[in-house]
Amino acid sequence: MTATAMLPDRLLDADVHASGEVHRIWRWMRDHAPVHRHEAGQLPMFWSLTRYEDIRAAYRTPEVFSSLDGVLLRAVSRGDDPGRGLTLALTDPPRHRQLRAMLTDRFDERCARGLEDVIRAEARTVIADAASAGECDFAHDVGARLAIYLICRLMGVAEGDYKSMLRWTTEAFEAGTSLVVHPQFMRYFVGLMDARARQASDDAVSMLLGGFPGSGEPLTEAEVLLNCENLVGATENAGLSTAAGMQAFLEHPQQWRRLRERPGLLPTAVEEVLRWTSSATHSMRTATRPIEVQGVRIEAGDRVVLWIPSANRDGSVFADPDTFDVGRRPNRHLALGIGEHVCIGSTMARHQMRALFAELIADTADIEQVGPAVPLRSLAVSGPAHLPVRITMR
Repeated sequence: MTATAMLPDRLLDADVHASGEVHRIWRWMRDHAPVHRHEAGQLPMFWSLTRYEDIRAAYRTPEVFSSLDGVLLRAVSRGDDPGRGLTLALTDPPRHRQLRAMLTDRFDERCARGLEDVIRAEARTVIADAASAGECDFAHDVGARLAIYLICRLMGVAEGDYKSMLRWTTEAFEAGTSLVVHPQFMRYFVGLMDARARQASDDAVSMLLGGFPGSGEPLTEAEVLLNCENLVGATENAGLSTAAGMQAFLEHPQQWRRLRERPGLLPTAVEEVLRWTSSATHSMRTATRPIEVQGVRIEAGDRVVLWIPSANRDGSVFADPDTFDVGRRPNRHLALGIGEHVCIGSTMARHQMRALFAELIADTADIEQVGPAVPLRSLAVSGPAHLPVRITMR
């Protein structure tokens, strides 16, 4: 077997992802093996999809590519995901639509606009705190903090508990474990669920407890808790995208100057950050029936992995895909999904990222990297685990 033919197997090496070499492998696969079979080992047998159109089609046909049996590669020894059939991420229509409908009012454009002043104020505070520290870790002190604080607000977490929530989620993310097994996190949400059962509010926990719109059918306690974990856990991607976006600007200072000079580019810049960073490295599906993709037959029950960063660097869709361009148009990236399973927090994530970069443009004189970025070693998410910077205010 030639060295190039062995390239797809290196996708399962976290060091390859951390180094960025994975983009070379995806490029080769798009050209030579767009549908590739990986034999079972510690992970189950699965197929890799690397081309944009194939990945987009899989996202848009949940009746063929199901999320029910898990959306992340998972060691065979770990068994089934405990959220199977219970959470937004691990349900198919119509159940997925019912769960989504319960939460839409807390994550839609109207709600985001209503929170715009709050989001901007939080961004200003976080930037000022980071600047006053002298040196900070942008990944933790800015990206993760903003992402967690926003979801805390949406979930109804008391403001005095935000820092505890940031600490617990950081512990879980750094350990590579699910929040479900973090005792303090779960105890907190059990208590919050009990409080909202006694007196509802306008937060996401109350909405989950309120039952399905129309029928009023209630969720079980396990469903409520697992959906809380699902929503909070997804903030890892938001924080990583923000930090990786800052890293991209530090590595492409001409694009940062361009954005400073033309702040009207902010909406397209945020979309380019999302495309470029693609913090969710993959999303898995299970075929519900036999199907052919690029002339390759995939059988019912086969796992299919959608490599999202590969789709977002597909040269058949994106001009100069390996160029970071804050003015890129069009930019039909798949960083936040598409179709039934488009990220429910996508609107909030965009508003928060726009707010942060707007405040950085307005309030800072300089952002200097003061040490090497430390990339995550993961098959599931990408971005800097640490990004040391010095922020100087105007």
